[in-house]
Amino acid sequence: MTSPKPEATSLATPTRRSLLIGTGALGMAAAFPMPGIAQGRTKVIVSEAIHIALYTPLYVAMRKEMFAKQGLDVELSTAGGIAVPVSVLLANRAQFALTGTGMSVNSTLEGGKMKCIAKVAGGISLFAIAKPGLKINSLADLKGKTIATLRFPSNTISTPTYLMRSVGGFDPKEAGVNFLELPPGAQAAAVKDGRADLAIAFDWDASIGVTQFGLEVVYSFADILGPIAFSSVFVTEPYLKSNGETVQKFTNALAEAMKLLHSDPNAFEEVSRQEFPTVAPEVVKLGAKNFMTTKNVVPRNPVITREDWDAIMKHESGAGTLKKTLPYEDMVDTTFATKAASDFGLKS
Repeated sequence: MTSPKPEATSLATPTRRSLLIGTGALGMAAAFPMPGIAQGRTKVIVSEAIHIALYTPLYVAMRKEMFAKQGLDVELSTAGGIAVPVSVLLANRAQFALTGTGMSVNSTLEGGKMKCIAKVAGGISLFAIAKPGLKINSLADLKGKTIATLRFPSNTISTPTYLMRSVGGFDPKEAGVNFLELPPGAQAAAVKDGRADLAIAFDWDASIGVTQFGLEVVYSFADILGPIAFSSVFVTEPYLKSNGETVQKFTNALAEAMKLLHSDPNAFEEVSRQEFPTVAPEVVKLGAKNFMTTKNVVPRNPVITREDWDAIMKHESGAGTLKKTLPYEDMVDTTFATKAASDFGLKS
C-alpha cells in the first residue's frame, strides 16, 4: 500500500489515540506506552499507520470488546505514516502493526524480519467521483482527463497508474492523464469548481463528495483490482515465536469482528459513528454501504491467501514501492488466521 490517505484534515482526527476496551474509554494515548498487564488481561499495543475507515475490522473488535473476551487489553497508537509502524515494532514500542502489507516486505529485506498473520483489508475502497453526466466505463475513459488526487505516493495516484499500465495497456502520461495533486480534503472541491474532470478518493472522502458536493461515484477501483492483501497485521518473527498464544487470541478477535460485519448490516455504520464522531452521519451511512457492498474490501475472514499475496506483490512492485518481492511461504503464517476463522469467524 503506497499511501492510503488519512481522513480529510477537516475531520480533526487525532494522530495518536488509545482505546482501552475494558472501560470503553476513548482518549489520547501516550506516545508509545509500554505493554504490561491491566485488569488481568494481557496488554498489547497496535501501531496503525493512520486512522482510516479501511481498518474498521480492528475497531469493531475493540468497540465490541472482542479482544477483551479473548483476555487482551488492546491499545491503539496511530503512527502517522505508512512505513512508521515498522520502526515502532522494531523498537519494541508495539507488538502488532497494521499498515500496508508491502511494509512488512521492505522491513524484512532490510533485516527486520516480519510475519504477516492476518488480512484486514482485502480490497481497496478507492473510487472515482465526478459531476453527474460524466461516464467512466473503463480505464480507457480516463485518457485525457485531469484527475484530482492526493500527493504522490498516495494510492490515489499509484493504484490507477498501476492499473492503467498493467490492465489498460497504456501509460497515463502518454495518454494525456493529468494528476492534479492536492492536500487532503481538496479533491471534491476541485471537481466542483471545474479544475478537475474527476477525483480519485478513499472513503470517507468519496462519500463527502457525493453528499456535500453533489458528485457521483462513477468508478470503483476495487472491482478491477480484485482480491488483494491490501492492509495486513504483522509482527516481528521473534515476537511470533515467543507469543503464539497472544497472536492467536488477537486473530480470534479479528475473525469474530469480520463475522459480525458480514452478519449484521448495521455493524459497520454503528461502530464508525463511534469511531469517527466528527464525520457527518450521512457520510458515514453512505460510506458504510460502500465498504460493505464493494467486493473484497471487508474480508470475510483474516486469512491471507496466496492469491491475496501475489496480487499485493504485483501491485506494490508495479507501483515502485518495493525493492524486491518476497514469496508467500517466507512472509505469511496462516496458522493463526485459519484456526481463528474456524473457531470464531467465517471459514470462507
